[in-house]
Amino acid sequence: MLRRHTLSLGAYTGSTAGRWCMLVVGMLATASTALLLNGAAFLIPALQDQRGLSLAAAGVVVAMPTTGIVLTLFAWGAVVDRIGERRALVAGSALTAASAFAAALSSGVVPFALFLLLGGMCAASVNSATGRVVVGWFPPHRRGLAMGIRQMSLPLGVALSALTVPALAREHGVTAAMLLPAIATAASALACLAAVYDPPRPSRAAASSAALLRNPYRRRTDLWRIHAASVALVVPQYVVWTFALVWLIDRQEWSAAAAGVVITVAQICGAVGRMIAGAVSDRVGSRLGPMRVVAVLVVLTMAALAATDALNTGVAVVALVIASVATVSPNGLAFTAVAERAGPFWSGRALGAQNTAQFVAASAVPPIFGALITHSSYTVAFAASAAIALLAVPIVPRER
Repeated sequence: MLRRHTLSLGAYTGSTAGRWCMLVVGMLATASTALLLNGAAFLIPALQDQRGLSLAAAGVVVAMPTTGIVLTLFAWGAVVDRIGERRALVAGSALTAASAFAAALSSGVVPFALFLLLGGMCAASVNSATGRVVVGWFPPHRRGLAMGIRQMSLPLGVALSALTVPALAREHGVTAAMLLPAIATAASALACLAAVYDPPRPSRAAASSAALLRNPYRRRTDLWRIHAASVALVVPQYVVWTFALVWLIDRQEWSAAAAGVVITVAQICGAVGRMIAGAVSDRVGSRLGPMRVVAVLVVLTMAALAATDALNTGVAVVALVIASVATVSPNGLAFTAVAERAGPFWSGRALGAQNTAQFVAASAVPPIFGALITHSSYTVAFAASAAIALLAVPIVPRER
């Protein structure tokens, strides 16, 4: 029986269907954690009405999951390097579910915020682990497409949050809204337990003799440069994500409903853009070449957005949608390049460092660019983000 099970497991993990099944389960895990990490922001009206919080206090509470994930991304990457992807995914998703259930049952504001913080800390396990599953199981000529599809799960999770969390919180309360990410992450933990398996990698003795255990950050600059370029490119991405809705309402004088439709369409197009960028990188056999091209496109589209905004023309809305697609397209390329170059014994920590740097930069965008818009204009903010993205073009390393 044991031998038969081992043979069937080998057939499953070695098959094309098995790889794609693990990718789908990884997307489920990432999207379910997005319900907690990004869906918390949609609880602000309910926290004000039902818990009596001010806008500032509610903002602090819903920022707890993002704070938690920043604190533990690198640590979870080290855990994945040590114990493997499957156990990290199952444990992290289960702990996220437990934290979400505890938050749903919390009546006080302080314990509610603490459980959201804990949930974010546990949800960080998904980032490195799902990325390594893709890199480990998919061959290089399919890896970019697979990672692009995996990267689609975040905007899709945000879209699902926008559709469900506000309505649940308004009609049935904060507790019911928190049960959604709790149930979703519990289901993803079970799915990971059933369908995800650690990719093959050499023994530590063989890896040591092949120099795979060496720190890839020493005597090399490629990973540092990919991290730096990704930080520069995440600024325009979060400028668009943060201020697109209010720009459409205030600057273009659109209704909130119409603006919401445009943002949803832009998110879906951005998700498709990530997949296309990954597929192109497979076709040309390079992650960094397409990443440099996309960086140029980000600069051009943000500059076009700034110019059309200065002219106060309706073409600016088209420029906004195009910029929304361009600014999210480098993510999967950089993520794949980092994992491939770090190797099987360092990619967890390298992916944790990649995401930590991006989250820290992204968290600075709303206050800094909000102040810039307040004291200057949207045109200046869009132009400034284009200038920051321009820094990434020469930083992206050349393929070895």
